[in-house]
Amino acid sequence: MMRRTMHRTTAQCLAVVSASVDRAVAVTAVVSVSAAVLLAGCGNAVQRDEVGSAGEIRLASPSACPESVPGPGTPRAAPTLIDGTPANTPEGERLSRAVGEQGRGAFADVYSTQITDHPAGRVALCVTDLARGRLLVSAAHVADPEADPARADLYLSPYSRRALDAAADELIRLKAGFPIHTVSGQRGTELKVTSSQASAMSAEFKARLEEAAGGIPVRVTKGEPVRTAEDRGLTAEDQALTAP
Repeated sequence: MMRRTMHRTTAQCLAVVSASVDRAVAVTAVVSVSAAVLLAGCGNAVQRDEVGSAGEIRLASPSACPESVPGPGTPRAAPTLIDGTPANTPEGERLSRAVGEQGRGAFADVYSTQITDHPAGRVALCVTDLARGRLLVSAAHVADPEADPARADLYLSPYSRRALDAAADELIRLKAGFPIHTVSGQRGTELKVTSSQASAMSAEFKARLEEAAGGIPVRVTKGEPVRTAEDRGLTAEDQALTAP
């Protein structure tokens, strides 16, 4: 069974698109027409019980971006095995690569993060705008026709990866009286900062970080400084031997 909520019928959608797209171009501009259909308000809130052949993108309700890993003490089984080695599913991996390229390119304004094989064979895509997210997945399919858009689940995140990266750069440059060891984005919802034990307990330090981040929530936890190869006393030859 499939439940569908739409503001217009398919015929009405096509009529809206035909009225706004030049007829001479509409015959060949398949991608443009597809985008226009989405922007015309069609295809909203599509839910499927299983992957079908229609190529529809599943909206996982306007819920928050899910955790990429289970909680402590809950090991995550490998999505699949290839020659006995744990690995992502080929279907999930292919779509994830195509989506990531679009997210880091033309759709960086809305792309937040993605989780491959969540669940197995599917990709959880977190974006700041669902309509643009659908266009992102469609563009990924155009770039790689073997990437199945019906395997994408869209979730909402309040911040894009680009916005979090820019805020992280501001925090790294900040002189706030406490050391800042690392800064990372978390599911498009906040920034995580590792620092000293004292800073993790300082409400004033947290407030200064959030002000510098432009109001993005910041979570401060105790952590150790990142040690470079020189800090560990490794020679150039040692580094070459230990490089991945």
